[in-house]
Amino acid sequence: MSPTNSGRPIRPGDRYRPNPPSGGGAAIGRTGPKVSTGGKKEILCAFGVDVDAVAGWLGSYGGEDSPCDISRGLFSGEVGVPRLVNLFDRYAIPTTWFIPGHSIETFPEECKLVVDAGHEIGMHGYSHENPIAMTPEQEMAVMDKCIHLIEDLADRRPTGYVAPWWEFSPVTNELLLARGIKYDHSLMNNDFHPFYVRVGDSWTPIDYSKHPDEWMTPLVRGQETDLIDIPGSWYLDDLPPMMFIKSAPNSFGFVNPRDIEELWRDQFDWVYRENDYAVFTMTIHPDVSGRPQVLLMLERIIEYITSHTGVRFCTFDEIADDFRQRCPREGASQVTPA
Repeated sequence: MSPTNSGRPIRPGDRYRPNPPSGGGAAIGRTGPKVSTGGKKEILCAFGVDVDAVAGWLGSYGGEDSPCDISRGLFSGEVGVPRLVNLFDRYAIPTTWFIPGHSIETFPEECKLVVDAGHEIGMHGYSHENPIAMTPEQEMAVMDKCIHLIEDLADRRPTGYVAPWWEFSPVTNELLLARGIKYDHSLMNNDFHPFYVRVGDSWTPIDYSKHPDEWMTPLVRGQETDLIDIPGSWYLDDLPPMMFIKSAPNSFGFVNPRDIEELWRDQFDWVYRENDYAVFTMTIHPDVSGRPQVLLMLERIIEYITSHTGVRFCTFDEIADDFRQRCPREGASQVTPA
């Protein structure tokens, strides 16, 4: 996450960053402490369903001018969403759906199916816009709009957030805390254990025009907050290997789902062998997992995971509550909400 990607360099004294140092800044976090389970296996598994649909093509995939790509977004909302709802209903699995505001307004009937099936709804931007490309004011406006849409859809305020493209801006953490958001699912300090997000972490980009002494400095850790991060992982995401995107040269979309299944199973096997407590979260998209070959893969994955003792599927909200109970923070957050 470069501090200058948005065209708005982070400046010392920026009021959105406490204790801003000279380099880049962002909200990251520390890994969670080891948890005693009394020797029992407690592996919490969850599907996070990102309904990118048309919004993904508008904000991230580069297909906003292509009727064909937009039609693929329509497939996601109109065909992929009901198929996944049916899949989870068949296995009686609670899940969390991170739905962009654009998808809520474009596919109201399909999103209502998700709510009526009892699944949690979380935030995922409006048009899958990149947080680090926005001003703080733009990011606030998007969050507030999406919170309102989710409240209208689900009759409850969202507690969780996934940043589009898993990109945190320097102020995302403060904005989430100010809106009472409990957890995020975007950062990657750990892979199978939640952690509390920090604000104000900083690093110094290399500047070859200057003497190395000016940029040979370590990362500086910032201040821990109350925001829980349930880590994401590109290696447990269906979209990069199995979705064709013309503007992404390494995304040809024709990876055999059985190869992805093996990758996911290997990760699960290691987690189950090495941990008594862990979380195992998989990110899927109706754009990809609504396709027959991936639906069959998910059936096999679900049946394999549930064949193990001490494993249960739950929502991300339940994972966050469970983690806070196991690993409470001492004292309240010292970050002043934006």
